[in-house]
Amino acid sequence: MGIQFDAAARTFTLSTRSTTYQMGLDHLDRLLHLYYGPAIGQGDLAAMYPPADRGFSPNHNADRERRGISPDVLPQEYTGCNTGDFRLSCLVVREENGAAGAEWHYASHSIQKGKYALTGLPAAHDEENEAESLCIRMEDSVTGLALELLYGVFEAQDIITRAARLVNDGSQTLRLEKAASMCLDLPFGRWDMIHFHGRHAMERRMERTPLMNAIQTVSSTRGASSHHHNPFVILCDRKATEEHGLCYGVMPVYSGSHRTDVEVDQNGLTRIVSGIHDERFSWQLAPGEAFIAPEVILACTENGLTALSQQYHRFIRHNVCRGEFRFARRPVLINNWEATYFDFDSDAIVRIAEKAAALGVEMLVLDDGWFGKRNDDNSGLGDWFVNENKLPGGLSPLIDRVNALGMKFGIWVEPEMVSEDSDLYRAHPDWALTLPGRAPVMSRNQLVLDMGRDDVVDYLTERLTDLLANNNIAYVKWDMNRNMTDVYSRVLPADRQGEAAHRYMLGVYKLLETLTTRFPHVLFEGCAGGGGRFDAGMLAYFTQIWCSDDTDAIERLVIQHGTSFGYPVSSMGAHVSACPNHQTGRTTPLWTRAVAAMAGTFGYELDLNKLSDEEAAQVKEQIAFFDKHYQLIQNGLYYRLTDPTEEERYAAWQFVDEEQGETLVNLVLTHPEANARPLHLWLRGLAPDALYRVESLDIHGCHAAPQAGLDLAMEGVGKVYSGSTLMRAGYTLPQLAGDYPSVQMYVKRV
Repeated sequence: MGIQFDAAARTFTLSTRSTTYQMGLDHLDRLLHLYYGPAIGQGDLAAMYPPADRGFSPNHNADRERRGISPDVLPQEYTGCNTGDFRLSCLVVREENGAAGAEWHYASHSIQKGKYALTGLPAAHDEENEAESLCIRMEDSVTGLALELLYGVFEAQDIITRAARLVNDGSQTLRLEKAASMCLDLPFGRWDMIHFHGRHAMERRMERTPLMNAIQTVSSTRGASSHHHNPFVILCDRKATEEHGLCYGVMPVYSGSHRTDVEVDQNGLTRIVSGIHDERFSWQLAPGEAFIAPEVILACTENGLTALSQQYHRFIRHNVCRGEFRFARRPVLINNWEATYFDFDSDAIVRIAEKAAALGVEMLVLDDGWFGKRNDDNSGLGDWFVNENKLPGGLSPLIDRVNALGMKFGIWVEPEMVSEDSDLYRAHPDWALTLPGRAPVMSRNQLVLDMGRDDVVDYLTERLTDLLANNNIAYVKWDMNRNMTDVYSRVLPADRQGEAAHRYMLGVYKLLETLTTRFPHVLFEGCAGGGGRFDAGMLAYFTQIWCSDDTDAIERLVIQHGTSFGYPVSSMGAHVSACPNHQTGRTTPLWTRAVAAMAGTFGYELDLNKLSDEEAAQVKEQIAFFDKHYQLIQNGLYYRLTDPTEEERYAAWQFVDEEQGETLVNLVLTHPEANARPLHLWLRGLAPDALYRVESLDIHGCHAAPQAGLDLAMEGVGKVYSGSTLMRAGYTLPQLAGDYPSVQMYVKRV
């Protein structure tokens, strides 16, 4: 298993528990992709690609007498440039004379225990050498450019990671104008593409479309992975469901401008190319220098979309996230933002903390407005010094008062941004990304700092280190509230301006690496106007990310459903917020808001002092319930029982522990109806032959349903069913009525 090289057949075979990935060298030492899919045995896979002379598909010069072996029809492991393959390309490289071309030929390879590392970039990690790594070196004789293809094989996790390193071993300076991370050719099949689109406050809506004989693209040019197109794509066969069908996942470990293209070519072959977006990108590569393209996480299963999601969930928790908070219990927090916005002082914050502590909340997070002259969003960003008009004596007295209540203290920062009205900008206007001679484009009244500059990163390292080292801060919410425009760096020469956006991300990663290493006991949560940078790259530093600025519980059902296809519940920041909701104006029962937030990290974002006594009691009950089922919710297997974008009446999902010993079923009624039909669910993930008892059935916010139906439903508590009965015959919940009631049913193995 693992990685094998067959010297006689000249094939590389990467094996995980359930999949096989195979490449082979042809007669010209080109590296061809032969297979990726469910595990297979021996066989000559090269026979799947018989020679065929196709019109207008050119041949390699050495093959001009052997037509039918065109680069334009062969499955490539990583394409060259301008040498006969007209499909999607991984690379555009330009020589000093302006020529653009590269053709890869095998040079060597190495296999080693453990996972390869990527300097300056986030990447998956292994534990106790659970992975193996393969490096295949390819070379282009004309440019002197070398390509190192990197593969990480996580056998037990059914995951393969890929990355590429380009090394200039020649004598001239080369210019990369495109440098993708990977190419994957799938030779046969009719596929659907699933991607996750959206906008601010409505991120990651799942969309499924059949592939056409065309190029379909999921991308961002915003300098961030974006609210609009998440960097995660699924290809599945057209009959694939949650439980059945062949599925492939492609997830870049990158947080900047990205691009994943999927092409169906003239012969029906499907090609996927993924990596950094090449619009306005270039990279100068002097002799001896190297460029590393970000990692991509590949997964494959023939057991449907749920199995694919669970592969990613497990891998992200174990092998992407780092530090003590991967598995440690995280505190239930209260964030003051929707309670106070910018209008607060120490006493106002303490009043929120006092009420929260009495209800069982474990941490208070002070959001935007505590620093500089920050009374609105027009000023102050960059001045990371306490506003003592709001917080007399600084942060320490406030933190002491919060800690005295038995609560931890967290804080909000937005280090990558600067306000024009700030001491930092007045001292260093050249630190902002702005175009010479043009008034900058404004967004949220702020500019983007040039994180590609060492002096900017050094300043932020100093200020944030001072903040965290001198205050008892247990949590940091790291925000980023605008996208990148006016991209121009004043420390780069004219011919290297195409590097600015990627250097920005490298600077962000450097800062995050430094701070998370220096402060391993601080829980960092990412945010970018909500879910505008929700990606595997950020999850290497942030164990959790604020899922969306839309805190409406019913809207969150759709957002969190889409997010769950690639990312675990433990990564999704989710809070109970005020009603009427501040984004939609909707009023939803307090318990239903909690049920939705329990499909994430769970916390609160409202003024708890405005709750009635009945509502305050509910908050205590919610925290106790979440605490009781914490491990099941955060680390259990997640099952989508409905698609809330298609099921018109309700949304339902389920948590099952790895040992199939317990499950928590959740349902929210989104559209009540007259003469209502029964709510019937087929549970999933249980042991078919095991017996399970319905331990509890909690119905929340239902004030108008027939009492007889509710009484009958409660009679089911304590009854025992086989796993096969619950999964195949299903379970009927009572009719519900009213505005957005919810149900939580806990079932345990006998």
